[in-house]
Amino acid sequence: MSVDYKQNALGRFIPNTVNGKEQTPFLGVGKYKPVGNKAAPPLATCADYPTDGNKVVGSLHEALEKVGLQDGMTVSSHHHFRNGDLVMNRVFDVIKEMGIKDLMWFPSASFPCHAPLIERQKDGTIHHIEGSMNGPLGDYASQGKMRGTGVLRSHGGRWQAIQDGEVHIDVAVIAAPTADQFGNCTGDRGPSACGLLGFALADSVYADRVIVVTDNLVPFPCVPWQIQGQNVDAVVVLDKVGNPEKIVSGTTKITRSPDRLLIAELTAKFVRAAGILRDGWSFQAGAGGTALAFAIFVSDMMRELGIKARFVRGGSTKYLVEMLEEGLTDFILDGQTFDLEGVRSMRENPNHINTSPFTSYNYHGKGNFASLMDAVVLGATEVDINFNANVVTHSDGRLLHGIGGWQNCLFSKCTILPIPSMRDRVPVIVDEVTTIVGPGELIDVIVTERGIAINPRRKDLIDATKSSGLPIKPIEQIRDEVFRLTGGPPAKPEFVDKDIAIIKWVDGTVLDTVKQLRINN
Repeated sequence: MSVDYKQNALGRFIPNTVNGKEQTPFLGVGKYKPVGNKAAPPLATCADYPTDGNKVVGSLHEALEKVGLQDGMTVSSHHHFRNGDLVMNRVFDVIKEMGIKDLMWFPSASFPCHAPLIERQKDGTIHHIEGSMNGPLGDYASQGKMRGTGVLRSHGGRWQAIQDGEVHIDVAVIAAPTADQFGNCTGDRGPSACGLLGFALADSVYADRVIVVTDNLVPFPCVPWQIQGQNVDAVVVLDKVGNPEKIVSGTTKITRSPDRLLIAELTAKFVRAAGILRDGWSFQAGAGGTALAFAIFVSDMMRELGIKARFVRGGSTKYLVEMLEEGLTDFILDGQTFDLEGVRSMRENPNHINTSPFTSYNYHGKGNFASLMDAVVLGATEVDINFNANVVTHSDGRLLHGIGGWQNCLFSKCTILPIPSMRDRVPVIVDEVTTIVGPGELIDVIVTERGIAINPRRKDLIDATKSSGLPIKPIEQIRDEVFRLTGGPPAKPEFVDKDIAIIKWVDGTVLDTVKQLRINN
C-alpha cells in the first residue's frame, strides 16, 4: 500500500496517516494551535458499583472480563517500576488465554523486562505499541516485525494525546504498590513502593475503564491517594506487582568515566560562568550518569557560594534527596522516582512533591513547570551542527530508546546537553542526526570533553561566558576534531522504505519518521 508524505518545517517527510489516523506535520515551535475541547470518558453511575465500595475481584481474568475488553481495543499502563514491572507480562498472558487479539498497547514506556511481549506480538495479541520502546521491543520494531507503526511521544506529549482525544484508552491497568478496596492507590509505600504514579494519572481520568493491580491491599482509605478510587472499576490483588530495586538501572548511576566526569564538571562551570547559578535558581538533571555527576559538582559550588535552589525538578535520585535534606533546595518537584532514596524521601518529606505530566510538561495547557526552570541538563545519542538532537535511535539506525520528558524539558531557560564527542569511536557530533527528536532552536549548549559549543542564537550566553576561560568553540570545530580522530563521519545506516515509527513533538505534530533497518545476513 502506497503512503503519501508531507514535508514538515524541519525538512523531514512524514506520512499523512499512521495507524489509520491523519497526522499533522511539525509546523515549528509554537506554531500549531489546538482547537476544540478535552476528551472525556463515558458517564458512570454509582448504581453499577458495590455500595460497600469493595471493587476487589478474584483475578486478572475476571477484571478484564468485567471491564469488557474486546479485540482491537487500547490497553494502557505506566512504567514507574521501570525494569522491575511484574504486571504487564502477566496481563497480556491472560489476554492471550482469553483469545483477544489486535490490541494496541499504550505504555508510558516499556523496558527490557517486557521482552516477552514480543511473543504476544507474534501471536497477534498485540497489534502495535504506541509508547517509548526501550531495548528489545524497539529493536523488534526496527526489524519491521511489528504489524502497526510505533508512535513515540514525550511524557507530556502522552498526556496531550490522551487529553486531546488523539488516543482513546479503553482499559487502563495501573500497578499500585498500595491500594484500598475502593481503588484509591499510591506508589510511595508498601513492599513494592516505587515512588509516585503520576504517569498513570491521565489514564485514570480519561480511560473508559480502569483496573488497579496491587500487592498491598489496605483498609479504606488508602492515603495519600495518588490515584482516586472514583475513577477505578476493579481492583486485583497479586502476590507481587513490581521489583522496586529495578527502578534503578544503568542509566541512573553516577558515571565513573574520567571523560564524562570532565564533561559534568565543565557543565557546572558553564552554569556558574553564565550567571545561571544564583540564589533561588532552579534546575533539572536527567537520570544519566553524567547528569547525576553534574548535580554533585553544582552542589559543591552552591555550598561554596552559600546559596540554595528554590526547587529542583526530578526524576528524583539520592543526590537530589541529599540536596533537599541538607537545605540546598527548598523543594523537589518529582515526576518519576529513580531510586529507593527518592521513594523514602517522597514518603517522609512534605517538601518532596509528587507531580504529574499535566503540571510539569503538558504543552496543551495554560503553562507548565518546564518553562520555569533556569537550566536543564540532558543527554542525547546524536547532535548535529544545527543543534538538532536525537535520543531515540543510534547512528546505526536502531530504535532503542524512548523520549521520556526530554522534549518537554527543552523549554527551560537554558537547555544543556553534556555528551561525549564520540562513543566507541563513533562520532556523536554529526552533520545531520539520524532522527530529529528535538529542534535545534531549543537546544542552547553542547558540552563535550573537547569543548563547549553555544548555539549562535544565544548571544546572551556567548557574551556572558566569553571571558570565562572555558573551552568554548564553534560546534563545527568540535565535529571536525572528532572526524579527524575517527576517520570521518559515521557510516549511514541502510533503511528499507517502510515506516516503523514516528516521532511526535510536544504539540502532537510529527517531527520525524523512523524507517525499517535493512538487515544484511
